[in-house]
Amino acid sequence: MITYNKTVLPNGLTLITHHEPTTPLVSVNLLYNVGARDEDPNKTGFAHLFEHLMFGGSKNIPDYDLCSNNAGAENNAFTNNDITNFYITLPKQYLETALWMESDRMNELIFSDKSLQVQRNVVIEEFKQRFLNQPYGDVWLLLRPLAYKVHPYQWSTIGKDISHIENATMDDVKHFFYTFYRPNNAILSIAGNIADNTVDLVEKWFGTIPSGTPYHRSLPAEPCQTEARSLTVYRDVPSNAIYKAYKMSKRMCHDYYVFDLVSDILSNGNSSRLYNELVKKEKLFTEINAFITGDADEGLFLFVGKLAEGVDMTTAENALLEQIERIKTEPIQEKELEKVKNKLEITFMYSQYRVLDRAMNLAYFDWLGDINRINNEPQCYAAVTVDDIQRVASETFMPSKCSTLYYLKKE
Repeated sequence: MITYNKTVLPNGLTLITHHEPTTPLVSVNLLYNVGARDEDPNKTGFAHLFEHLMFGGSKNIPDYDLCSNNAGAENNAFTNNDITNFYITLPKQYLETALWMESDRMNELIFSDKSLQVQRNVVIEEFKQRFLNQPYGDVWLLLRPLAYKVHPYQWSTIGKDISHIENATMDDVKHFFYTFYRPNNAILSIAGNIADNTVDLVEKWFGTIPSGTPYHRSLPAEPCQTEARSLTVYRDVPSNAIYKAYKMSKRMCHDYYVFDLVSDILSNGNSSRLYNELVKKEKLFTEINAFITGDADEGLFLFVGKLAEGVDMTTAENALLEQIERIKTEPIQEKELEKVKNKLEITFMYSQYRVLDRAMNLAYFDWLGDINRINNEPQCYAAVTVDDIQRVASETFMPSKCSTLYYLKKE
């Protein structure tokens, strides 16, 4: 059981603290309620750009990483379609240093032409290396707009097009920062061997930062897909691949846990259905996986397979569809369901082990709207039944609801 205290500062900053006396460390996690889905469709990639800009220096800390290293800290950040998250872990006696560092860049980030150009070049190079010049790198740039036609999940965190970052102006950047990187749009979570005056320290460093205009998210809902979609591309890759995407429920729906269990039944480990049948027995694929994106809004359930040499795409796809049909029409055994539930429970326990994990999860579940999920998610999985599995599979895995990307190697 992870215990916590939660308070909201007058400027709107949400603070969550968790005391763990057995460690000499503290972790400070700062979650900003902004992701790629909040971007202007004509100015995408900004949330990811800011993941980099936030390390470019602030008024009193021109070199964030140097300051972090001097405190014996480890820090990093990530951006996805829903959130931007920064975190730092360091010896407990340097907690105030971490709060000073995070508050300084929230309050007065340096906006210089040099910093913008440096980080813009970093992001552009990342776009080229990871998405354009790497085998299968552009899959998400192709698959997302195939699966989504209205909702902003139709673009990846890197952005729709490299030109959006290339053409980003200082005014664009400042507007994005002062819209989203405000205390009333953030959750600060601190876990570890914290002192009794932790709340006072947070108020000292964050309490005077002005609130921003409240951000009210209003995104277009994705219409129900009623026709199969497909796209075929040819690339310089070692083997043919197939990607099949189906819409799934939002993260906080009961069916999220059903989808997660379905993905594990199908492809978690070498004893899973897809591996046994399509890799080991039929030898149609060299690798095959089923997984979920787990987005806050309606996400994707994906099947991804790399075909074995010489295997015809139609043969491989039909074999995959047979396995998908099985999960729809044949009730699974209770034993098989319990097996994947047990694996997920163990995974959940390990995900709470480090104080950094606890700080991250406290902020994330609070952002989702139910911080108590940090303790009761295993019960959500335990409540899933055999009937749930078959119901969700039958409702979801329909040809008319599928978006398929055929990713073929050039001859």
